[in-house]
Amino acid sequence: MSVRGIWRAGAMALALVTIAACGGKPAAQDDPFRWLEELDSPRAKAWVDTENAKTLGVLERDPRYADNLAAAEGIGNAPDRIPMPAFSDGALTNFWQDPDHPRGIWRTTSVADYESPQPNWTTLFDLDALARAEGKNWVWKGANCDSITKKRCLISLSDGGEDAVTLREFDVATKRFVADGFVLPRSKQYVTWTDDNTLLVSREWQPGETTTSGYPFIVKQLRRGQSLTDATEITRGEKSDGLATQSLLLDDGNGRRLSVIQRNPSFFERRFSLLTASGTTPFALPPKSDLAGLVGNHILVSLRQDWTTEGATFRTGSLVSLNADEVTKDPQRLRATPIYQPGPTETLEGVLTTHDHIVVTSLNDVRGRATAYTPQPDGSWSGAPVPLPDNATINTVDADARGSVAYLSVTSFLSPTALWSLDTATGRVQQVKTTSPQFDSSRFVVDQQKAVSPDGTQVPYFIVHAAGMKLDSTTPTIIYGYGGFGLSQTPTYDGLLGKLWFEHGGAFVVANIRGGGEFGPAWHEAALTTNRQRAFDDFAVVGKDLIARKVTTPRRLGILGGSNGGLLMGVEFTQHPEMWNAVGIQVPLLDMMRYEQIAAGASWVGEYGTVADPAQRAFLESISPYAQLRSGVRYPEPFVWTTTKDDRVGPQHARKFAARLAELGTPYLFYEATEGGHGADANIDETVHTSVLQYTYFMRKLM
Repeated sequence: MSVRGIWRAGAMALALVTIAACGGKPAAQDDPFRWLEELDSPRAKAWVDTENAKTLGVLERDPRYADNLAAAEGIGNAPDRIPMPAFSDGALTNFWQDPDHPRGIWRTTSVADYESPQPNWTTLFDLDALARAEGKNWVWKGANCDSITKKRCLISLSDGGEDAVTLREFDVATKRFVADGFVLPRSKQYVTWTDDNTLLVSREWQPGETTTSGYPFIVKQLRRGQSLTDATEITRGEKSDGLATQSLLLDDGNGRRLSVIQRNPSFFERRFSLLTASGTTPFALPPKSDLAGLVGNHILVSLRQDWTTEGATFRTGSLVSLNADEVTKDPQRLRATPIYQPGPTETLEGVLTTHDHIVVTSLNDVRGRATAYTPQPDGSWSGAPVPLPDNATINTVDADARGSVAYLSVTSFLSPTALWSLDTATGRVQQVKTTSPQFDSSRFVVDQQKAVSPDGTQVPYFIVHAAGMKLDSTTPTIIYGYGGFGLSQTPTYDGLLGKLWFEHGGAFVVANIRGGGEFGPAWHEAALTTNRQRAFDDFAVVGKDLIARKVTTPRRLGILGGSNGGLLMGVEFTQHPEMWNAVGIQVPLLDMMRYEQIAAGASWVGEYGTVADPAQRAFLESISPYAQLRSGVRYPEPFVWTTTKDDRVGPQHARKFAARLAELGTPYLFYEATEGGHGADANIDETVHTSVLQYTYFMRKLM
């Protein structure tokens, strides 16, 4: 994704009630634009077509657009992009898109060949060929291979990029779909293999058998040759659950496998059960925890709350291990051993497992770290720092569960992303691949500053700017923010950002506001539900700090965010219209009085609250951008864009917000891509197009 991972929104989902309007604000009973919630109605589609034509007529005819597009196409299709690897039966696979394969190919090679300068790939599956043959708008959503033979895989195919997928069984040896193999029709669905002839499937088995937010809650066993109607029910959650009930497979890659049922009563709460031949048995993990892997006899658990078990207490944000033999014997009595425990400025980010080791990535004051952990004879764990570049973001890529190799990516604002290999048995670390520089980074520097929120909280932010930037309030500046769901916003190399913004004299800011995960679960929970104004205030003070430091002025200051960050943008647009001259609002939530009734909205009640609760309803109305638009206010001209195929947040929010702006006579730009789903990344061309529209908009407004 371009523009700094703007669409990293993670999964979100919600269910609402009809509410009355107050003070002339749009609400369920007098909302004049409710008809735009009808996703594919002729009237709504005609409105979208008209709006798209108006916006493209402005942005695509801008004199900068053609050069921006040429630069973006060159970067998006650069042949030396890193093909991020995934381990499969000792080999590596990769999904790749380029001008010859716009939808993409799934391919494989050996580890040794992959690490050579020019790997010799073997194509397993050609998505373009399938789409042409079937006349379908297929988008790749991954492959799920059986963990024993690794020869049969379920390929996930999405129509246009939506979260709902069709699953088809594929044979990697013959490179063909399996005749009379598993085929699961379109649904939001989750599958694990129990053996090469049996699946555990969570899906919408009968119409309406989903949670209020549209996720499956019934898990069934499906054997080869069975019809869906003959599948055997294993367990079920509740229709009121926030997310899916699904099966998980813990596999150490060496023959030990544990099947677990995970029920999600809310977005942040889990209920685990072990699945055995005799049925399911409750697994007494705390509600705010996640299973992170299996290494030998060690079950890994990450904690998002303090947990006391068997006389020991582990603080939130920790990674602990459980003895698998003890768990299978008595899953109600859990004796845990600490692996990673965060300090006050640290947070756990990712976990990889090899045959005998664990690799943990973390942040310390929003700077990446990696540590390799080894089990000791006494049951404890020893950790050794992985020597990787400092002042960077370190992300997990994949690891060989049957061997010792783990791959990590290292990225920062000014250094091209690099792939590093770690041999967890020997400790050997080496850079395997890197991308070519896509702009001259020597001209720029990165600073980390802190602003002070109204309640006294220090809010860090990164600013990337020209080395010789004058503090004369003239620098065109974009602030990016997200602030939700515990997701950390960290430095990332983005060639398009460098080429189209830095090299044109712009500065770029990433605000690490509350609601994110930069400082652990407490940083996230500080901005939940009726405390969410803290996140909005945090973002605003970053803008005020930039103005006070004479970096920029409101005339030259723009803001950007997508998904939950789109809600953030809508709030900043309505609460502080005088502070910004450009507002990029991407795939957003904006009608917070009806968000629970739109797409997967009902699953996010734990994050935002519900209108069914009087106090939460009052707060939601007070911050809902759609409800808070007013006549007579001078708003900046925003660029609001979304995608028709977004079945997570839905395009309805963006549509209604734009229509309301039109009613008020407020200038705006609106664009709705016809494919791409919530990530707007069905193919490189679509990603490039929306990114170029975005940069052209910011250039028009701020430069």
